[in-house]
Amino acid sequence: MATDTDCIFCKIVAGEIPSTKVAEDDDTFVFMDVNPATRGHALVIPKRHTQDVTTIDPADLATVMVKAQEIAKRAEQALGADGVNLLNCCGSAAWQTVFHFHVHVIPRYAGDGLTEPWKPGQGGDAEVIAAAAEALRD
Repeated sequence: MATDTDCIFCKIVAGEIPSTKVAEDDDTFVFMDVNPATRGHALVIPKRHTQDVTTIDPADLATVMVKAQEIAKRAEQALGADGVNLLNCCGSAAWQTVFHFHVHVIPRYAGDGLTEPWKPGQGGDAEVIAAAAEALRD
């Protein structure tokens, strides 16, 4: 299994750094975030090191997302969460601080004080949207 000796998450998987483990299987590791946004905030990671969503093997991505879904359901059932945010950050500009692919499972509670990272407005420039769509198609 690929690991990075300088990666804090690889060290957590290896047991070199303590964590509050929630679940573990052959391919994934789930542990509590030490700086939680809300009660029950967990991280789901692949055991195999990969930097981000653009580099992760599609099979590993699928496995992590299935596990994230499982943890999200548990958050609603076991913690009484009113909803759940799944968050992945890819790159420094997108708030990624640990460069080992991970999904935040953030239980949400009415009145928990978290705010949206952006507010949907009245719509963007249609030409800019169409040009971006065209670029993404190519």
